[in-house]
Amino acid sequence: MLIQLTDNCTNQELDNIQTGLKNISYKGNVVETRNAKYLICNGKKEIDIRLFGNMPGVKDIHIVEDDNKLVSRKWRVEDTVITCNDGVEISRKDLTIVMGPCSIEDEEQVVKTVDFLKENGIKFMRGGIFKPRSSPYAFRGLGIEGLKFFSRICRENGIKVVSEVMQVSQIEEMYEYIDVYQVGTRNAQNFNLLDALGEVDKPVLLKRGMSSTIQEFLASAEYIFSNGNENIILCERGVRTFEKAYRNTMDINAIPYLHDKSHLPVFADPSHAVGIRDYVEQIALSSVMAGADGVLIEIHEVPQKAASDGAQTLDFYQAKRAINRLRETAELRKRIMV
Repeated sequence: MLIQLTDNCTNQELDNIQTGLKNISYKGNVVETRNAKYLICNGKKEIDIRLFGNMPGVKDIHIVEDDNKLVSRKWRVEDTVITCNDGVEISRKDLTIVMGPCSIEDEEQVVKTVDFLKENGIKFMRGGIFKPRSSPYAFRGLGIEGLKFFSRICRENGIKVVSEVMQVSQIEEMYEYIDVYQVGTRNAQNFNLLDALGEVDKPVLLKRGMSSTIQEFLASAEYIFSNGNENIILCERGVRTFEKAYRNTMDINAIPYLHDKSHLPVFADPSHAVGIRDYVEQIALSSVMAGADGVLIEIHEVPQKAASDGAQTLDFYQAKRAINRLRETAELRKRIMV
């Protein structure tokens, strides 16, 4: 059960509700976000919600059997809309396209990429400055100094910055320079990091763990929400399977399923899913038709010279073609998915 508390719920009213829950062997966990206050109630027996519906301090009550109650659509039917600075929204209404290199390499690269994004009406640039790599000898990013010029150039041009955070200590130093924190697949169950991101007031783009079930994926989002941050984007990026012909197996099924089970926006990352440049656009288009609210695509002026993940990266010509086709597909989806 999930109880929404009134905005002016007093401590005494909360104590009375908690006492009522205790009397029926239920435990209520208080969750306070920047938008609202909730009680997440857990117990083993059926409950008559009329016991609490008229109590002072109670705004609404929802029976939610899902383990991950706050991210469940069973109580919040409306889709979550995330508003960034300048009124830029992430929602089901319009497709959000996020593009940029796997790794930020230098200022010239950022300038060229930003110019390309502006020419094509893209409002979000992704780029790694802390890079988790399979090999300790691979390029691992420029760190905070790279983020500073990345952020400066983007903000001078009205572009939002999306970059990966890898540990709790990086959250504060990155805060001033980013618009969306990205949690990569390797940190999808780093619960200390997820707890800490729940305390910030910026959106979090949460990628699915490479071996995570949908339930585990939603549980990771629940960690962020339960610590106070409702602005979460779920990102399907493919899962690790027995297949070795490509990088990962893109779980297209997950996109409509997540929309059915959760009110959070759902993105797709075809670059990391397939890992092969020639197939990225096709997987991206398939993801949009499956209902993705946004896509992340890696781009570079010369992918063959990219510091990391060049094999899955589109050049600017390929990226422009993909942008046009993604927008056409999004419009097609609007017309036929009624």
